[in-house]
Amino acid sequence: MTDPQDPHDPATRPYPVHWEADVVLRDGGVAHIRPIGPDDAGRLVDFYEQVSDESKYYRFFAPYPRLSDRDVHRFTHHDYDDRVGLAATVGGEFIATVRYDRTDGAGRSVAGRTGTRAEVAFLVQDAHQGRGVASALLEHIAAVARERGILHFTAEVLPANRKMVKVFTDAGYTQQRSFADGVVHLDLDLEPTTESVQVMRSREHRAEARSVQRLLRPESVAVVGTGRRPGGVGRTLLRNIAAGGFTGRLYAVNHSFPPGGTDLDGVPGHRSVREIADRGDSVDLAVIAVPAERVPQAVADCGEAGVRGLVVVAAGYSETGPEGRERQRELVRQARRHGMRVIGPNAFGVLNTAPGVRLNASLSPEMPLRGRLGLFTQSGSIGIALLSGLHRRGAGPSTFVSAGNRADVSGNDLLQFWQDDPDTDAVLMYLESFGNPRKFTRLARRTAAAKPVVVVKGALHSGSVPAGHSVSARIPDSTVNALFRQAGVIRVDTVTELLDTGLFLALQPLPAGDRLAILGNSESLGLLTYDAALTAGLRPAPPLDLTTAASPADFATALAHALADPATDAVVVTAIPRVGTEEPADGAGAGPGLGGRPGLDGGPQAGDDPALSDALRRAADGGKPVVVVHLALDGLADRLGAPGGAGARIPAYRAPDRAVRPLAEAAGYAAWRAGAAEPGRVPQFDDIQEAAAAADVRRLLPDGAPPDGLTLSDQDAAALLGRYGITVRRALPAPDPDAAVAAAASLGYPVALKTTAPHLRHRADLGGVRLDLAGEGDLRRAYDELTARLGGPAELRPVVQAMAPRGVDTVVRAGMDPAAGAVLSFGLAGPPSELLGDIAHRLVPATDRDVAELIRSIRAAPLLFGWRGAEPVDTAALEELLLRVSLLADDLPEVVAVSLDPVVVAPHGLTVLGAAVRLAPPPVRTDLGPRALSSF
Repeated sequence: MTDPQDPHDPATRPYPVHWEADVVLRDGGVAHIRPIGPDDAGRLVDFYEQVSDESKYYRFFAPYPRLSDRDVHRFTHHDYDDRVGLAATVGGEFIATVRYDRTDGAGRSVAGRTGTRAEVAFLVQDAHQGRGVASALLEHIAAVARERGILHFTAEVLPANRKMVKVFTDAGYTQQRSFADGVVHLDLDLEPTTESVQVMRSREHRAEARSVQRLLRPESVAVVGTGRRPGGVGRTLLRNIAAGGFTGRLYAVNHSFPPGGTDLDGVPGHRSVREIADRGDSVDLAVIAVPAERVPQAVADCGEAGVRGLVVVAAGYSETGPEGRERQRELVRQARRHGMRVIGPNAFGVLNTAPGVRLNASLSPEMPLRGRLGLFTQSGSIGIALLSGLHRRGAGPSTFVSAGNRADVSGNDLLQFWQDDPDTDAVLMYLESFGNPRKFTRLARRTAAAKPVVVVKGALHSGSVPAGHSVSARIPDSTVNALFRQAGVIRVDTVTELLDTGLFLALQPLPAGDRLAILGNSESLGLLTYDAALTAGLRPAPPLDLTTAASPADFATALAHALADPATDAVVVTAIPRVGTEEPADGAGAGPGLGGRPGLDGGPQAGDDPALSDALRRAADGGKPVVVVHLALDGLADRLGAPGGAGARIPAYRAPDRAVRPLAEAAGYAAWRAGAAEPGRVPQFDDIQEAAAAADVRRLLPDGAPPDGLTLSDQDAAALLGRYGITVRRALPAPDPDAAVAAAASLGYPVALKTTAPHLRHRADLGGVRLDLAGEGDLRRAYDELTARLGGPAELRPVVQAMAPRGVDTVVRAGMDPAAGAVLSFGLAGPPSELLGDIAHRLVPATDRDVAELIRSIRAAPLLFGWRGAEPVDTAALEELLLRVSLLADDLPEVVAVSLDPVVVAPHGLTVLGAAVRLAPPPVRTDLGPRALSSF
C-alpha cells in the first residue's frame, strides 16, 4: 500500500538524539539506528537505488522504480510524533528504514491526543536481508511509538513477503492476523509481554555471542603497526601470533613498507589493510598497535577494508583524563560506524587455545596450555598473573580476553559467548566496574545455570575504580553481593582464590552436597583441615589418620573406601613426607622421613616419588571431587595436576583453607544450580490496586517536582502502601497529654507512646518509645517523662499507637540504586542491622524463592526460627510482605524509597508499626526496551 500523501509539512520537534543506538545484528556485525532527518535526502535516494525491484514491490504493492522529489521530502521530514522514520546505517549509509504514521488522532496536542494506532512499514536493502535488521528496527520503532503514546501497530503485507510476515509474527507481541483483498493484515499490541521480552533477549544473546565469536575465532588476522625492528609492541604481537601456531592467515601492516608488499619474519607485509583487501584477501581481526594519535587512520583503513573486529592495545585514552576519554568515545563511534566491535583500548589482548584456531593475539610470550576455562579480566597485569598461575598448575584457558578500558566489548559480551561455548566448562572473571549491572546479573544467572561463573570484584571502595573504566554509577558492595548471590555467581576475594577455585572446577566434578571425608598421614594436618572445613560451612566427618608410615597403597585403599561411602560428597586427602626407609622406584636413596624426594640438605627434593600420586589418581574415580592438602610435597602436587597419565587429575593446595574454600563454594553453587531450573515465581495478589496506586503517584508527584523527590506524609504513605495490601498500624497524634489519653481511649489499651522526631524515631534506647502503657495514669506519667527529658511536644511530635503482638522486630526496605535499579533489603531492627551491617539484599522483582532465601541469609536469621527454644515467628507472613513491597517497587518506579521500620513479626502474623515513602522522577532503566550496545 502506498504511503498517504502529506497535506502539509508539520513543524518538527527537536531531533530526538536519545533514539540513536548501536545494535549487534544476527551475524555479529554492528549497525547504527537513528531518526531520519531532512539532511538524509541523498542517503535515502542512494539506498533506494540499491533495493531490488521485488523488495520495492513488497513495500509499495506496485512497481515503484524510483522516489519522486515529493516522496523524498515526505520520507525525510518528520514531526517525530505522528510520523517517525528510523534508519539502520553502516558506514554512514542506509541499509534499512522503518516508518510509522499515526492513523487516528494525528495532529492533536500531546496532552489532548487520543490516537493510539499507527501504520508501520519497512524496507531492507537486499544485501543486508537475513541479518536481523528488520527485527532490530521493529524493537526500536515500537519503543519510540510507546514513548509517543501509540499502543498498536498495524501493517499490511503481501503474502509472498514471507520474511516480513515472519518479522512481525516472531516479535512476541500480542497480535491479530487476518487475510483480505489479497493482503495479510496484522495488528500488534505494543505492550511488552513475557514472550516479546524473551524474544528480544534471545536475539540479543545470539547476536552478541556471534560478535564475540568473530573476534575469538578469526580466519585471518592483521597486526597494524609492526615495526621493522624487533622489540616493539606490534612486532611482539606478530611474533606471538606466529609462534603460537595460528591456523589462519596472518599479515603484518605498516605504512612504511614498500609498495607491493614485503616479507617480515615469513609473514606477508603490506602498507595498509585496504591493500590486503585490494589483493582479494579479507581480514577478520585487526590488532592495532600504533600510537593513539594514529589509531583513527588505522580504524578508517580497517573499516573500508571490511574488517570485522579490532583489538586496540594502544594506551592514551580515558585512563589519561578528559581528552583521552573523548578520544576513546570517538574510537568506538568510528568502529561502530563501520560495523566493527572493539576490545580495548589499552588491552593486553586475546587468546584462543582451540586446536583449530591457536590464536595468541596478546602480549603473553607463550601460548598457554589448552584448557576449558574462559578468562576475562579488565587488567593486563591480572591477566598475566592468571595465565601464569594456571600454567604453573598444569592448566590453561579455553579463551582469554583482557579488555583494558572496556570501551565496547565487556564481560557481559563474553558471558553471552561462553554460555553456549562447547570448549568452556567454567568462567573466571576479574572485574573492577560494571557497565550495566542488571544486565550482568541476568546474563550471569543464565550462564551459571549451565556452568560455574567465578568472580573477583576489585575496586571495592569509593574512588578506587581505575581511571578509564566506564561505569554507570558506584554500587555498594552489599548490593554487589546481592547481584552475585541472586545470579548464582561464586564470589571470591583474591586472585589466588580465583585460581584455586578455577583449578578445582577445571579438574573435578561438583559435589552433590556438603558432607566431607578427611584422610591422610598427618593427624595435625587433618585436624587443621577439619577446622577449616567447619569454618567454610561444610560438614566434615572426623579425620581418618593413616599415620606417617602409610604407604601409597594405604592412601589408595582409604580414598576408595571414602568415595564409596554414600554419606560422603567429597574427600580431602592430607599428605606430608612419609616416614620410611624403603627406596623409591627410581632407586634414589631418600633416607628416613623423606619419602623419595630431595631433602633439606641439598639432596633430592622431598615428594618426587610418583607412587603416591599414581595411587591417588587411580583411586579417584571422577564421580566425587577429591582435593589434596600437602606440606613440602610440591612434586606430588605437580604430578597430581599434570595432564596425561592414568586416572583423574587432582588439584593440590598448600594449606587447608585454600583446599576447602573451593569445595565449599562449589557445594553452594551446586545447591543453587539444582534449584536454578525452578527460580521461583513473582506471585500476583488479587487485592493489589496497581492502577489506583499509579494515579496516587501522579497526584502526589506532579510535573515540576524537585529532582531529588519528596517524602510523603504518614497518611499518604499509609494510603499508598494500602493499595498493595500493606497495612500500617494506625498512629494518632498526641500534641498534649489530654489528646494522648483521647487517642488511647479510641485505640484501646495497652498502647505505646512514641516520638516521631527524625532523630528519635524508633529509638527506644534513647527513651523515644514507651511501651505497654496499660491505663490513663501510665500514659500521663510516660508523657510527662518523655517531654521533660527529650523536649516539648512541638519538637517531639508524639503519637499514640495500639500495642502489637510480641515478636521479632525487623526492617523491610526497598530503594532505587542508580546503577542496579530497585533493590529489596531485609534485616532485624536495631543494632544487628545498623551496627553490624547484617542486612541482605535482592534485586526487584523478587521471586518467592528470592524472599525465602533473603530472610534466611542474614546472620541473625536463627532469631526468626526459634533460637534457644523461642517460638518461631510467622516467616510466611514476612515473605508475603517482602513480595508485596517488591511488586510495589517494580510497578511504581517513582517510588524510590520505602522503609517499613519496625515490622514486628509474631508467631502468627505481623504488624507494620512505621512506614516512610519517598517519591522522585524515576531513573532511566537501561535493561528494558530495545536491544542496544552501551553508550559512551
